[in-house]
Order: sequence, then structure tokens, then C-alpha cells
Amino acid sequence: MELKNLIRDIPDFPKEGILFRDITTLLSAPDGLRYTIDILTEKCLEFEPDYIVGIESRGFIFGVPLAYKLKIGFIPVRKPGKLPAKVYSVSYDLEYGQDSLEMHQDAMASGSRVLVIDDLLATGGTAGAVAQLIEKANCNLVGFGFVIELKDLGGRQKLPEVPIVSLIEY
Repeated sequence: MELKNLIRDIPDFPKEGILFRDITTLLSAPDGLRYTIDILTEKCLEFEPDYIVGIESRGFIFGVPLAYKLKIGFIPVRKPGKLPAKVYSVSYDLEYGQDSLEMHQDAMASGSRVLVIDDLLATGGTAGAVAQLIEKANCNLVGFGFVIELKDLGGRQKLPEVPIVSLIEY
């Protein structure tokens, strides 16, 4: 299946000059969604993770069914103030400012093997911040999985040296 055919391009969103890769058309295509989860599962099985860490919010969409198929736990990484227990927090730079992410401190045992899942790898800032959260938790980052990678933005080069799976590259 050619997944690129299920991704809609939206020019000038969210601002002029940006070509937005819209996954809602992939999500609404039952065969495409099933294929995406099946291929992610196949490609990430070799990492033998104990947990999937999904990045708010689209990482939840792909991370939960992947964790289900791998028969492992799912850990959400969220924006500040969304998690009720003690959290690890990390701030990171964006091209237009700063942002922060949080993860529960008791989400997983020290030494756990963790696979990070999100819909898109662009500049690598968000995924790199999640890698820092995993390090703070004394866990082992075993890889990253993305549905889409925007190669020209160089995000892969900003991530730790672990395997990276991307299903679609632009």
C-alpha cells in the first residue's frame, strides 16, 4: 500500500509558506490505518521494548494500538499541567520560542526499554526532548518510530544514535 496517497497536503497551514502533511485522511481510511499500525508493529518488533512512549497528541493515536499489538505498556508524554502525579519535565527550543513536555516519574521502572512513537519527525526538537525525559527516568531508549519524516528539516541528526523507523519520507 502506498501510504503517501493517503496523506493530504495543505499549503500555507498553519502559516504562509508551510506545506502541512495532514494525516486525518490516513486515519479515516480503515485499510490505511490498519496497514500503518501493522507495518509499525513489524518494523518496531525487533527493538523489544517494554513500553511505548507516545508524544501528545498524535503519538497517542499510533502508540496505543502499537503497544496493544506488542503486548506492552503505553506511557503518555504531555504538555505541562496535564498529568496528576509527580513528573519529569524538560523544556526545549522551537523555531518560534520554547515548549515543555512532562512524563510521570513512576510511569516505568528504571532500566526499562522504551520506544518513542509520534506521527511526524520534523526538526527533532520534540522527539529529542522526549529522549531527555527517558534519560531522566533512567530508562533505555531503544528507538524512535514515526509515520512521516520530513528529511529536509534534519531532525534525524538531532536525535540520539538509536534506530529510527519512518514509514513515509518527504
